[in-house]
Amino acid sequence: MRNEDEAADAVQDACLRALRFIGGFRGGDGRVWLLAIVRNTCYSRLKGGKTRDMETEFDDEIHSPDTATTNPEALLERSRDSEALRGALEKLPEEFREIIVMRELEGMAYKEIADVAGVPIGTVMSRLARARKRLQHMLTAAPPPKES
Repeated sequence: MRNEDEAADAVQDACLRALRFIGGFRGGDGRVWLLAIVRNTCYSRLKGGKTRDMETEFDDEIHSPDTATTNPEALLERSRDSEALRGALEKLPEEFREIIVMRELEGMAYKEIADVAGVPIGTVMSRLARARKRLQHMLTAAPPPKES
């Protein structure tokens, strides 16, 4: 969703949909069922144009003083790394971004990801490998030379 507030709204909408259609749940893994509803809700919101423009959000890690690290240079470097990773993730195609987020950030198993995304496990594995390779390239590529 590229915005925490939008993501929270989408999850809330998905939970309401899940509650409304709980009678259609046929057993199995409830987490996978709910995540599939969340995924579909997010795609519906994105396609329907119901999202707000990118906004700068307050981030406790970046905007609050850290008593353990008082070195401003270290704080700036950590902030730059975080922004670079977020930017690289946003540049990934949706099918790669969703797979890498579910695996690396949510810690989901390949089978769970396959069930949520509605693709075979082999596709999950290949998309994850491609996403990792693209992220590595984006994060390690030298910046283009400055024109004089």
